[in-house]
Amino acid sequence: MEEDVKKDHIGVVGAGIVGVSTAIWLQRSGYEVTLLDREGPAAGASFGNGGVLASCSSIPVTVPGLLKKASRMLLDSEAPLFLKYSYLPKLLPWLVKYLGHCNISDLNRIAAAINGVVGDSLNEHQQLAKGTLAEKWIEPCDYLYLYKNREAFEADSMAWELRKGFGVKWDELEDDAVSDYDPLFSKEFEFAVNLKGHGRINDPGEYVKDLAKGFIKQGGKIQKAEITGFQIENKKLVKVLTKSGNLRFDQVAVCTGAWSGPLANALGLKVPLESERGYHVELWEPNIMPKAPYMDAAGKYVITPMEGRIRLAGIVEFGGLENEASQKPFELLLRNIKKTMPNLTWKRTETWMGHRPAPADSIPVIGQSPIAKNAWLAFGHHHIGLTAGPKTGRLLSQLIIGSKPNLDLAQYSPMRFYEGS
Repeated sequence: MEEDVKKDHIGVVGAGIVGVSTAIWLQRSGYEVTLLDREGPAAGASFGNGGVLASCSSIPVTVPGLLKKASRMLLDSEAPLFLKYSYLPKLLPWLVKYLGHCNISDLNRIAAAINGVVGDSLNEHQQLAKGTLAEKWIEPCDYLYLYKNREAFEADSMAWELRKGFGVKWDELEDDAVSDYDPLFSKEFEFAVNLKGHGRINDPGEYVKDLAKGFIKQGGKIQKAEITGFQIENKKLVKVLTKSGNLRFDQVAVCTGAWSGPLANALGLKVPLESERGYHVELWEPNIMPKAPYMDAAGKYVITPMEGRIRLAGIVEFGGLENEASQKPFELLLRNIKKTMPNLTWKRTETWMGHRPAPADSIPVIGQSPIAKNAWLAFGHHHIGLTAGPKTGRLLSQLIIGSKPNLDLAQYSPMRFYEGS
């Protein structure tokens, strides 16, 4: 009779969608797993996202011509880009690297990498949530991009050709077909792209919390702890340092989103990472629900029907992790929805601002620490963290347990940010 081999106890730092996904996949492989978070599940961007499982969202912000376009947008009060100018000196080194990727070669390379973690999002979420209370929050649906006219759509042809190369398919709606799909649309929208095979999460915060409950039900542990660093000896992480004491695990995975910079640095990496500050406004008890999630292509914001409300999410602001929310992004979202759906009314409004992790090259970091063989990292998904979370968690868990993923992970390697010998 073979003797049972005791499997590692793994600590996963960060209880957003990436961390929870990693913990669940490790648990399903038979490992003892403890989730560590300073607040608890879904306390950050996993709560406040647009809720769309947007497998078409493989196009980075850094497209050719961005610098010229962004300069104009910062001067336009109706544009979806904001900057806290007092933060600019600190932002500048990251920004120079970020804008350095605004070329065709990098666009193709980055889009391919992003597609690797978002391309089958609906199925990945369904597999992750299977058998848990979280299943009820997932709804397969269409996802529409709204344009003023066909010319505006054709101006985005570079992005759509890239999507087509990744196998994304769509139907085109024009003129009356747009308002026939949903009478809520303003007559100003004469063209729409209808993407099939997408999905939405009807309450992202409750969804991630229910995933965490399923993890606990299966024997997982969640512990509140604020991580301050790691003790590393002989290329092995031996202690997780926290404000309330030190913890020991056989393996550790860091999945802390926009707050990953210092912890990644403690694991040997110098990741140029910034907060892509995201905003949402929720319109509670609307008079009518949209039929599906919609992306206003010009306004760069998403309109998503959710449980009891409509969420407007989008806007990019650069202002760091410490500054308070700005009011202008909220005001812009409210102005935009009145233009997009002029007959929409609601009873009350709630607002949120949170931090999305933006590495300068727009590619997530997924892999092993260069200085500690039992330490792993997964973060850096910009505004597609919810979409990419389950696939990222599955990939990281496969790396940790030593199985071979069905995707080349070299493009996500942390080694690209290692400056040691």
